[in-house]
Amino acid sequence: MNREESSRIAHAHHPIKSPLDDASVRQLLDHGITRGDERVLDLGCGGGEWLLRALSARPDVRAEGVDISEVALAEARSRAVGLGVADRLVLHNRPAADFVSPHAFDLVLSFGAAHAFGGLLPTLAAARGHLAPGGRVLVGDGFWDREPSPEAVEILGDFADLATTVDRVMADGWTPVHGHVSSRQELDDYEWACWGSLADWALDHPADPDGAEALALSATRRSEWLRGYRDTWGFVSLVLRRTSD
Repeated sequence: MNREESSRIAHAHHPIKSPLDDASVRQLLDHGITRGDERVLDLGCGGGEWLLRALSARPDVRAEGVDISEVALAEARSRAVGLGVADRLVLHNRPAADFVSPHAFDLVLSFGAAHAFGGLLPTLAAARGHLAPGGRVLVGDGFWDREPSPEAVEILGDFADLATTVDRVMADGWTPVHGHVSSRQELDDYEWACWGSLADWALDHPADPDGAEALALSATRRSEWLRGYRDTWGFVSLVLRRTSD
């Protein structure tokens, strides 16, 4: 089973591919879209969930999304038609790091795509290149809530603590104007949803060639979470403005 397919199945019941509940997503969008007529860009939009929610709630917003997955973009287009917002959504099938636009954006989003840029600060550098004067960036990334074990670092990679993460963002020329630290409930709900959905699919498709692999993957990822990083890893979402335009 390829990574894109396993991710699609894992997020079937949690389309926001981050540990955030619906109320948190609404609040973050409210702080990112303050006028109601912004032009919004999502770098690494996947199935377009952030953009679809923004467009559905705000009839004057226009949005563009960039992603390498043709399958995810096709899903986003289909849902946009069903929601009646397709005329205000443009989707681009290309690497987010290669995207070039003739116009700037009032809000640039990036969640779950930091790997495409090489980390949080390179993601912000990419967002900066698309940002209109006075615009905002909405980004999410992990942090260590307490000292991690070597196994946790091996599973998730190298993060800083929350204070250091914010310090680095500010030193890079950004000022947080809003933030949200995912609760234990949000973190747990996300993990249960992902690995439960993957296991559910595997049990429903016992004859599928990928079924056994999907079941084993769900068990491995669940164990890594429970035994490796559940008590040490956190997730922060930041609404940022340039300290000086």
